[in-house]
Amino acid sequence: MQSDITLQRLSAEDPNAAVVAGWIFEAWGHLHPGLTLEQAIDRTKAKCGQAGVPSIFVATQGAVPVATASLVADDMSIRHELTPWLASVFVLPKWRGQGIASALVRRVEAEATASGFDRFYLYTPDQQALYRQLGWQDVERLEYRGENVTVMSRQMEL
Repeated sequence: MQSDITLQRLSAEDPNAAVVAGWIFEAWGHLHPGLTLEQAIDRTKAKCGQAGVPSIFVATQGAVPVATASLVADDMSIRHELTPWLASVFVLPKWRGQGIASALVRRVEAEATASGFDRFYLYTPDQQALYRQLGWQDVERLEYRGENVTVMSRQMEL
């Protein structure tokens, strides 16, 4: 990852919260029919916790946001028993391939373990290889809201 990229916790008051919400809405809003951008912004701001679950992290170059990842209690309505979740890992296209997503995933992992969780989850339709490289393991493949996805988990040492 470039040395001029910093990772920080996102707060609800941060103007970048609306930017991050827009990215998430554009990338995954189709999974939530009827959700408006305004509702997505409100949901994102509600997930800007001060520590633990929920938390949202943003990678910035200077003051400009370039990527995000979240730690949330529930990211899959058909798997409520699984918690917490790595969610909404997103890197702007021109910043991809530079290790930013991996750094954000590691930051979320650190947040989860600091909060006492030794196992957590994610689902992805197409980024299984990245997560496997980072130590995640496949749990199951299923159809979720019209997409074929892989649920993955990561076992951490506390």
